[in-house]
Amino acid sequence: MGQEFEITGLLARAREGDRQPLTEVFQALYPELHRIAVARVGGGDRTVTPTVLVNELYLRLANGGLPELADRRHFFVAAAQAMRWILVDHARRSSAGKRGGGLAGITLDEGLVDGIADPDTRILALHEGLEALEQIDPQRRQVVELRYFVGLGFAEIAGLLGCSERTAKREWERARAFLYSMLLP
Repeated sequence: MGQEFEITGLLARAREGDRQPLTEVFQALYPELHRIAVARVGGGDRTVTPTVLVNELYLRLANGGLPELADRRHFFVAAAQAMRWILVDHARRSSAGKRGGGLAGITLDEGLVDGIADPDTRILALHEGLEALEQIDPQRRQVVELRYFVGLGFAEIAGLLGCSERTAKREWERARAFLYSMLLP
């Protein structure tokens, strides 16, 4: 609880225009952010490494203003969205020269799109699915972002979204079914 209070105070100071507290928030939460980035980026010879992803996240949040970051949980919601956009931007840049490339069939397990071999294609396919899901049910999109991009458990997701854990699980299952039907060729 002590770190939660400290993070909340630092974020309040950062919203007032002082960038030093945001740096302190990143220093305090770096191990968690790096763990999340490792899970999203994986290994291999990709140009977006977990460290690059966390650094890019810092730059985006530092330059984008912080009015919605009330506490540690809201920080991770913003981090999930920013990580998603960073990976999508990178995938678009690296796929800019590629055309066509029909999507492969996938299995929607906890990784959602792990059946697609190319990481950039996988991120872009998930992004397109999330954009379509946003039009139907924004809360389901949030559940997917928090589960897939941040790796939160259902209890944490429920707390962030103000719903029951059972509702969070149900929204996850519905979102997976939607993405499965959308992403299969």
